[in-house]
Formats: sequence, structure tokens, C-alpha cells
Amino acid sequence: MWFDIDPRLSTPVYQQLVDEIKEAVALGILAAGERMPTVREMATELSLNPNTVAKAYQRLEQEGIIVTMRSRGTFVADRSRADLNLARKKLNVQIEKVLVEAYHLGLNRAEIEQLFAESLDTFGNRGGK
Repeated sequence: MWFDIDPRLSTPVYQQLVDEIKEAVALGILAAGERMPTVREMATELSLNPNTVAKAYQRLEQEGIIVTMRSRGTFVADRSRADLNLARKKLNVQIEKVLVEAYHLGLNRAEIEQLFAESLDTFGNRGGK
């Protein structure tokens, strides 16, 4: 499993790993129910400190992206639609941030809609669900 982690970036390494795993799940590279490498395996593979990987896994588990089962391992969670309201609230916060940024960049509604449509198409072309 290969993730693009760059310790020189201002984004913390654990957050880069969180983002990479979330993207892999969203693109279907990691499927629901798929077993994740252990913390130690992932740390070795990416030449990271095991504590960094453990922190990333903890964050992913808090967000419901992965689930750890004692004595069985860590797996990609099955994302049910039952938590749709929570998902909407969380996504609304992110959308609001993007809209504020777009305002400060001087983009109008039509430009924002076009960018969003293009991003959806690109995401879909990459295998996003």
C-alpha cells in the first residue's frame, strides 16, 4: 500500500496519512471490510514512527472510516447511510469554509458551481463513489 507522505509539508504527517487513507476509501482503492495493515506494518512500509500511524488510525476510527476489532485487526468500515444527518452537518461545515474562501478569492456563484461540477467529474473519473 503506497501513500504519498511528505514530512516537509506543513500538514502534520499523521494528518497526511489520514487524508490519504480517506481518499483511498472514497476512490474504492480500499473497500469496506478490507483489512488494514497493522500499525507496525504501516509504519514500516511508510518509514514512519508507529506512534504517528497509531494517531492516524485513532483519528480514522473516531471518524468512522475504520474499525478495530480486538484480536481480529483493523478494517475499513462499512459506511451505512444511517448517519446521513451527521454526514450532512459535517459536510456543511466544510462547504461553508470553501464558500468563505471562494468569496475572498473573488469567485461568483457561477464560477463556484462550475468548479464544483468539474471537481465532481474529476473525482468520479478517478473512481470516486
